[in-house]
Amino acid sequence: MSLDRPDFKGAHLSPSPNHGERLRGRKPDILLLHYTGMGSAESAFDWLRTPESQVSSHYIVFEDGAVHQLVAESRRAWHAGRSEWKGEGDINSASIGIEIVNPGHPGGCPDFPDVQIEAVTELCLDCATRWSIAPERVLAHSDVAPARKRDPGERFPWQRLHEKGVGHWVAPGELRSGRFLQKGEAGEPIQALQSMLALYGYPVEINGVFDEATEQVVIAFQRHFRPARVDGVADVSTIETLHRLIAALPQYA
Repeated sequence: MSLDRPDFKGAHLSPSPNHGERLRGRKPDILLLHYTGMGSAESAFDWLRTPESQVSSHYIVFEDGAVHQLVAESRRAWHAGRSEWKGEGDINSASIGIEIVNPGHPGGCPDFPDVQIEAVTELCLDCATRWSIAPERVLAHSDVAPARKRDPGERFPWQRLHEKGVGHWVAPGELRSGRFLQKGEAGEPIQALQSMLALYGYPVEINGVFDEATEQVVIAFQRHFRPARVDGVADVSTIETLHRLIAALPQYA
């Protein structure tokens, strides 16, 4: 299917050949945000449109705020890889992927320019409105693939997007001393933590063991919702933030 006009009116058309049918007629109800994680915008832009790469996204947002659409929203772009959210594994079929030009962790995690964040916010608002995407389903790549991915990273300003109506956010719990859970521990408190993370949507096994997989999920959670300290330790602040997020979900509010 050709991309003959943008779904988002502010986008330039830059078609990628890397896409397919959304499986089982799935309509997108997730916005998945990434950073490009490459040394230059040009190399990332080319990579997303090269058949050999076998990767793409629906949109890429440059540092100057320019938005390019690569794949029609009705199509399945190839950006999420092996991933899961709320028990669903084919995140590519369930999502609209937005790549944000930023070198990310390989490049020292520089700040995202204001004009770029404004453009990302406008794009997300438009997509979420047209597809009725719930705020709690505006996610990071690291949320759905915590063992593999770190993007868009702890420097991404989720709170700023939320203030404009994009995404789910609560004030993070204050960093302070107190009881904490960490890798190597086991028991009912670990099982309760895993249950809460799974309830929110994270792909974590509820086995009562704070294993490496659980640590990776805690790190992903902190990157998104408690970025002041990303260490994989479920301290008072992390658990309090998780409680607040769940309590703020529409079905519990």
